[in-house]
Amino acid sequence: MTKIRRMVLAGFLMAAICGGAVPQTKSGAPSAGSGPAGASGAGKAVAVKDPEMIDAAGYQALLAKYKGQPLVITFWATWCEPCRAEYPMLNELAKQYAPQGLKVVGINLDQDGDLILTRRFITRYKPVFPNYRKTDGGEREFVNAVLPGWSGAIPASFFYARDGRQIGKLLGESDRDTYEAAIRTVLSSGSGN
Repeated sequence: MTKIRRMVLAGFLMAAICGGAVPQTKSGAPSAGSGPAGASGAGKAVAVKDPEMIDAAGYQALLAKYKGQPLVITFWATWCEPCRAEYPMLNELAKQYAPQGLKVVGINLDQDGDLILTRRFITRYKPVFPNYRKTDGGEREFVNAVLPGWSGAIPASFFYARDGRQIGKLLGESDRDTYEAAIRTVLSSGSGN
């Protein structure tokens, strides 16, 4: 039931995920014991703030907000196994390259029904970068705002120079060396503000 709902709600964007593979089940999700599962702020720690929702216009606003800074925008979901593998590495790279001005932004593609998993995931990995969540609908507009012709498959990361131009992308699972090479390219492009 959950797999079907995910695919229907996300339209062609979800159908293209990971080359058309079926999303992972909850058994592939992060450990439930790693966060305040459904906590409403009572007790131990404050509940994780839900990622702000964005659409195609919101994506363009993000690009405008970070113009002048080297930027990596990464798309992920809790049911995407390669995304779960890359996310902690991206968090480490965001910490490592922040002193050089690198900004990283995550965009989550989980649906409303998976929001608890998203909260647990963020609680577990404690990202040093902001995360947003794509609104339902408007897939074609959103994809065109990111990269016309992109299939919507994830994991996917897009690299922007300081002048706001998209200068690179990594589609599909990539290793640390590949990410670091792309990050160094972004950091060295357009060195002047």
